[in-house]
Amino acid sequence: MSAINAFLLENNLRLATNPCVSPDFCLDWPGLAAKLKAGGEVKTYEKSRFVTKAGEFVLIEDAVTGDCGWELKAGAGAVSAGLSGGGDVGSGRMVFPATFANLLKLKNLIQEHNPKSTIFPSATEQLGRSTLGIGARFTTLHWPAVEWAMAQLGLGVTANQNSIPRELVYDTDVMLAGKLDTVPFPFIGTNVPEGHQGQSVEGMSHGCVLSKLKTGFHRRGIAWSFNADHQPIGGKFDHREDALVTGCVLASYITFDLSPELAQTKVAEDAAAWVAANVPTAIVATVKQRVAKAGLALNETDFAKLLAYVWPSLQKMKHRDGKYAAARAKLFTTDAGRAYLRELSIDELPGLTTPETTAIMLALCEALEMKIHFVAPAFGFQKNMPYPDNAALRALIEKQWAVCKDFGASIGFHSGSGKSAENYQVMGEVTGGRLEIKTSGRYTYEMGRALFASKDAADQALWRDWYKFTLELALLGAYSSDATEQKMARIFITDALAKSGRGVEVFANPTVTQAALESLAPSPEHMFWFEYNFLHVLAAGGRAEKAALGDHTPAGYQQRARFYSISDEGRLNFAKNIATYIVFLAKNTGLASPATCAAADAKLANYTSLSAMLADVAV
Repeated sequence: MSAINAFLLENNLRLATNPCVSPDFCLDWPGLAAKLKAGGEVKTYEKSRFVTKAGEFVLIEDAVTGDCGWELKAGAGAVSAGLSGGGDVGSGRMVFPATFANLLKLKNLIQEHNPKSTIFPSATEQLGRSTLGIGARFTTLHWPAVEWAMAQLGLGVTANQNSIPRELVYDTDVMLAGKLDTVPFPFIGTNVPEGHQGQSVEGMSHGCVLSKLKTGFHRRGIAWSFNADHQPIGGKFDHREDALVTGCVLASYITFDLSPELAQTKVAEDAAAWVAANVPTAIVATVKQRVAKAGLALNETDFAKLLAYVWPSLQKMKHRDGKYAAARAKLFTTDAGRAYLRELSIDELPGLTTPETTAIMLALCEALEMKIHFVAPAFGFQKNMPYPDNAALRALIEKQWAVCKDFGASIGFHSGSGKSAENYQVMGEVTGGRLEIKTSGRYTYEMGRALFASKDAADQALWRDWYKFTLELALLGAYSSDATEQKMARIFITDALAKSGRGVEVFANPTVTQAALESLAPSPEHMFWFEYNFLHVLAAGGRAEKAALGDHTPAGYQQRARFYSISDEGRLNFAKNIATYIVFLAKNTGLASPATCAAADAKLANYTSLSAMLADVAV
């Protein structure tokens, strides 16, 4: 038994209320096998059935524990499936545990049999042109609504997007050893614990696939993708990149975040001499010609400075990319199974990205034979805040789009949650739909709205605790010794006060600030709640002090389990909120027609149960 599975079982942290922590979706195979042999009750997901050369598979689950398995109905003359750990459980039933190792074997079996299968995430040409990035903070609670939206819109999206290692753990052994690090989170002006959502990237990959099978979404034949977002290039994570690559092997879309390396790159005083000494002459000439072809004029000095600035990060990106390609070539047998999309992310550096910077980086990627599907410049977005000036936004996007279009890349709009309908319309109009809108924090907000609106007593208790937690974090941040953290916290507080018609001169001392915050009626619309809410999920005991945040001990996971124990009403509210927002995004970006979106909205309005909603996912 793996260390992570032993940890979870020893602390009674089962998949039913703590999914996607382990890479496996069966923690206790002996227990599940014994239940099957004894004729115990398990759930068979009839809509999950799929065929390979080994026979027909169907997904089964122990509803009490959440442990899953694969039941194989072998056909005449069927070959061995190659899965391990299972066997005959009586009545001619071959059942195998839903381990991550078996999932990797199933991927080859499925795609060898049907290269167009949409059970696993894909890197299709269409997904590399236009998509919506759906951040999944609540895993199994989250995905069915995304599947419903894709099914009703007929639109494949990035159905799972998580920042790694910011949100997800990619090495559970390091987690268990208590050696996880911290990562910058510029939007609140401080560092946050690595893997602060508690899940592993392998577990997320696994759960995302199983969700598509449980709802029968795979029957639609709609390709979808899984984004391993914000892969740090450079800095302190370089020495752990092998584990990072291994963890992200099922992701069909990699975002290479060059910010860590760029942030520490110092351009030599004589940049031209440095370039001559460090960058191959042929690459310098190729990049210079390509940038000029894209319609940008740079003098020799500025060209040398920009090239010297970005070259070290692009070298490291090329090295990482080679590791991703090699890992997939080793594990997967088909071209479809090995393919992945690339995004170049430079959006978390200070200031706005210039078109010249974008052009040089894309030209270098071309020269280094790395196809870039999306590039994410910095547009000055703040999470959950509309861009205030649509004309200015249009002008910024037009400059970047002129470059991206020339290079055949789409624009990735990061921190895309909470923008106005007009903002999204501008993005869609300028790019002609060649874009991705990344929305992550929005869905934690939608969970807050779901609980706030629920009449269930336990849902209400969780909401009240959650709100109090963010209030306390805002108060602590407002008096932080770190100037940036303090500034951001005070912005969030004054925004909430101003929108509630209250005075904003409240920072004479912590007592005054606390009184002002406590005078507000609790609401998920307060900016401080939105900006800090994500840290509650794994906060030990729900406490706001920094030592309790991102707690990968039983105390943190017991807190996480509260979210997976919400009522049926809370789950329905959450699913409808998610689906409504995806439809809103698709409509305003032009990725789906107004008529299609109107029909989806009408359906959503009539659902009174989650089961009725999910019955419309499969064909």
